[in-house]
Parts: sequence; C-alpha cells; structure tokens
Amino acid sequence: MELSPSNESQNISLNKFESMLKTNNVFFFDSNEFESIIHHYLEIGKIALAKKAINLGLDQHPTSINLRLFKVEILIFENDFNAAERLLNSLFQIEPNNEELYIQRANIYSKKDQHQKAIDTFKEALKIAEDCSEIHSLIGMEYLFMDQYEDAKTHFIKCVDLDIEDYSSLYNTIYCFEFLDQTKEAIKYLNWYLDQNPYCEVAWHQLGKQYLEEKELQKALTAFDFAVISDDTFIGAYLEKAKVLERLNRHEEAIEQYSISMAIEGATAYTLLKIGYCYEQINKDDQALKFYMKSVEEDPAFDKGWMGISIFYFSKKDFFKSLFYVNKAIDIDDENADYWLFCSKINERLNYLEEAERGYKKTLELGNCSLETWLSRGDILIKLGELEAAKYNFVQALEHHPKSEELEFRISGICFKLNETETAYTHLLAALHYNAEHAFILEELFPDVNAQKEVQHFIKSYNKTSK
Repeated sequence: MELSPSNESQNISLNKFESMLKTNNVFFFDSNEFESIIHHYLEIGKIALAKKAINLGLDQHPTSINLRLFKVEILIFENDFNAAERLLNSLFQIEPNNEELYIQRANIYSKKDQHQKAIDTFKEALKIAEDCSEIHSLIGMEYLFMDQYEDAKTHFIKCVDLDIEDYSSLYNTIYCFEFLDQTKEAIKYLNWYLDQNPYCEVAWHQLGKQYLEEKELQKALTAFDFAVISDDTFIGAYLEKAKVLERLNRHEEAIEQYSISMAIEGATAYTLLKIGYCYEQINKDDQALKFYMKSVEEDPAFDKGWMGISIFYFSKKDFFKSLFYVNKAIDIDDENADYWLFCSKINERLNYLEEAERGYKKTLELGNCSLETWLSRGDILIKLGELEAAKYNFVQALEHHPKSEELEFRISGICFKLNETETAYTHLLAALHYNAEHAFILEELFPDVNAQKEVQHFIKSYNKTSK
C-alpha cells in the first residue's frame, strides 16, 4: 500500500523515536511529532511507550499545552485523579478557553461516578467548542450511565444532526429508542434519517429490525432489501433477510440468502445450521442432516449445532441418536437449562428414569422452574418409589406455583400413601377448591388411594356442598 505523506512522516518519526530508545541517544523532535507518536501508542494500547514519549516530549517542550494534556489523560487512565486535577488547574490558568481541559475534567468526574458533574462540565465545554459533536456524544454516554435514556437520546440525535454519517451515534440513538420501548418513534426517526441519507445501509438495517418488532414482516423484508442494495457485502442484512423469509415460510429463498452470506464471508457454523433447518422445513431431510453435520465440523464447540442434530433425530423418533447428540451439546454448555430439559425428555422416552429425574433436577437448579418441570420430576420420583423425595419436590414447587391443583392432588396422594392422613385431606381439600374437575389426577397417579371409600366420600361431599 502506498503511504500518504502524513503516514510516511509518522513512520519516520516512530522509527526515529524507537531507535532512540534502543540506543539511548537523544534526538530532537518538534512538539507535533511527539503528539503524533503519543497518539499512535495510545491508539494501539502501548501505554508504557506513550508515557516515555510524553516525558521526553515535556523535557524538550515543557510549555506545550497538548503534551501536558496527554499527561493528564495518562494520569486519569491510571486513576491518579489528584495529580490530574493539579495539572489541569495549572493549565486552566494558562488557557481557560481550551475545551479539551473541560473534557478531561469531565472525564475525571465520570470515572469517579459523578456523572451529573461530568455532564455539567461537558456543557461548559459546549459553550466554547468549535466541534460540538464529540461533546454531545460524551454527554449522551453520561446520561446512559445514569439510565436517563430520554436525555441520552436527545444528545445522540444532536450528534447525528451535526454529522449525518455518525453511525456510532445513530446506533446509540436507536438503542435509546429500543430501551424506551419506542418502536414506532424509532421507525419515524429512521425514515426521517433515510430521507437525508437514502443509501445508508446501517439505517435500512435498523429500520428492518424495528419493523420486525412490530411484526410487519413485509416492510422488514423491504428494508433489508434496501440495505443490501446500499451495500451488497452487508452480511447482517442478508442474515436478517433470511430470518424474515423463514418466518414467512419461504425457506428456499432463505437458503439462498444464507448461501450469499457464506459466499461473501465464508461458511460459519451458524449459517450452516440455519440452512440445515430450512431444508428440514421443506422435508429435505438428507440435505438438512448434511448441513447440520457441516455446522459442527466447521466448529466442534458450536453447541447449537449439536442440539440441531439432536432435535432432528428426536423428530424422527430415533431417541438413542438424539440422546447422544444432546449430550454433546451439554458437554459444551452444561449450564444451559434448555439442554438439560430436552435431555430429560429423551431419557424419559427411553425409560431411563433415574437419568431423566437427574436432568429435571438440574433443569430446576439452573432456573427453569416451570410447573411442567416440577411435575415431570415429581411424577418420575413417584414411579421410582421415592415418595418422600416426590413430596418434597411438589412442596417446593408450590412456592413457585401456589394454588396449583395439579400439585395439591399429587401431594395429597403421596400423603395418603405415607399414612399422613390429616395432611393428605388438607391438600385434597385445597386441590378440590382450586379445580375439582381435575380429581382424575388422583385416580391416574394413585388408583389405590382414589379407590378408598373415605376418599371418595370426601370428594363427593365436597362436590355436593360446593354446588
């Protein structure tokens, strides 16, 4: 690549500076050269070299405001706020109208979590700034720290007004709209923006996502089409377009979009998985399995790929293979409650009850506390003869799902089996109160209990008195 004169000049300065460090010879640089060197090292994260350049620069140019501002920046980075403030105070005596001084002081307040003071200081900088865009962006970020999204949005919009191609601020503006659940307002704003900048692929992409939130799939599809027209290498637009086509059951067209994305950036485990899913939806099982397998070949640590294969085999009622592949997914992500739940269902189909119960327990521990999960685990414990454990499971479940007749009937039946008669009738009464029509639960799970004359008399008496 041919270097521009400025890049070539910077490279010469950098080489000269690094040569000086190696030889301990002292070379002279003008202050602008030092600024360029320091900026370069800060950009690539070489703080130690930036500090050396600042110190050498100040030795040669002790009155340089910009070099001293770089020193302030380093002091703030190292959380030495007192030293940074002292240096800033001295600089304010020299150049009270230097906006960068206000910005650095505001940065100190921000790092101390004094965000309102930071905002007030940034606003002081606005009064004297020539380019206000950066400052509005910084103010917006401070409001985000304070969860004041409406105010943040106002300042990010000002950034976009000042520079229509400030895509970072555009993203932040839409983020604020989304957090405030202002989807319709976001759509209106993006349409206004596109009137000013009609070939902005970023805006078309964001507009499509907002239409998806509103479930306006055709409008979303059109927006993603325009994103692709604006930039035919925009991978995100192809992927979003493919997802919309899936939702419209246009799976062959979705495959085409996923294929285009792979032609641009190469195959990814995710796109291979999605193509496999689309083939499965149009009943091309051989192609579906082929792409599912390709996804895990592309990335063996892609747990969603292994799950895709497991679900595929489950749908074909090949539970042994389904179990094998879901365990592959769990080996990669053993904290995923959905994987454990699916694994439990497979084990239950295979009548591996101990393994199914263990999986349901793990699912609950990972936070999936749905009533179905509690019931599935408890019913297996009943089948295994673990009545005390089953009772404890259902009692725990009541904390999450109070007033559930399904739980109450089960606890009642277990208590009858354990000869805890008084407790059994208490739970039976609660169950009948919540939904007497579900008394068949007792009959299905505890037929011997249900057949007892006393129990039948209790149920019939309740039904008579409740009418």
